[in-house]
Amino acid sequence: MKTKNSIWQWFVHIVLLVISACCLLPFLLLFITSVTDEQSILHHGYSFFPKSFSLAAYRYLGHDLSRILHAYGITIAITLIGTVAGLIITALLAYPLSRKDMPFSRFWSFVVFFTMLLNGGLVPQYLVYTQLFELKNTLLGLIVPGLLMNAFYVMMMRTFFATSIPAPVIESAAIDGAGECRTFVQIVLPLSMPILATVGLFQTIHYWNDWFNGMIYITDSKLYSLQNLLNRILLDFEFLTSSNFAGNTGDMFADVPKETVRMAMAVIGIVPILIAYPFFQRYFVKGLTIGAVKG
Repeated sequence: MKTKNSIWQWFVHIVLLVISACCLLPFLLLFITSVTDEQSILHHGYSFFPKSFSLAAYRYLGHDLSRILHAYGITIAITLIGTVAGLIITALLAYPLSRKDMPFSRFWSFVVFFTMLLNGGLVPQYLVYTQLFELKNTLLGLIVPGLLMNAFYVMMMRTFFATSIPAPVIESAAIDGAGECRTFVQIVLPLSMPILATVGLFQTIHYWNDWFNGMIYITDSKLYSLQNLLNRILLDFEFLTSSNFAGNTGDMFADVPKETVRMAMAVIGIVPILIAYPFFQRYFVKGLTIGAVKG
């Protein structure tokens, strides 16, 4: 029996290693391509073992190093502020919805769920944020549109509060004289680290990768986030290397690395998330098991 179990465990480990390799290989190919010589890609295609290496793509982006670092600072700021504020707002809404003694909790849960099905559309959203709240060309324009709750995160957190926070613990806190705010801050939140880390990771990725809000609400280049700046560099790069423009300027941009620059931009944007993910992994796995049957 032990032999069968060990064989099964080895089989499962091998399968998981293969799946992990399939997830990591694209990132490895992305990085290798970014340090590959442009001509090698043109002649031999993408490869894990390129004929020659080159840092031309990073040197090209190095001309905008100050702008990239400035955009990094803006992205880090909006990611930290947006994630923390988003967690607070989501938790403050999800916790009352998880309490059975809250009046009309089912109705308000339906209202939250309804926003997952329908929304007002882009034009009303743009008018509200630019005309009513005047968020255009402000950092709040990068934070607030993604801050006002995601219904999916609210329902996840509500489910966790309802199934993983023992009701007798809350009742005993009330008997000891703790109010709702104190119970929430000192008892519920410390017991909710898995779901907080899970939702926090989702929101962090959302804010870090967000380029849509910047494209709509930001026209001042000094307020570009990293994704907006890289997108702008890519658009400028495509214009400079386009056939019509290049035909009027000779071979000025003939040696500019086209493919490797795109890959280098992707590496610059994704590396911080890859570094941060392992720190959230333990809580992230726990948070994804919400609703699992407990023995």
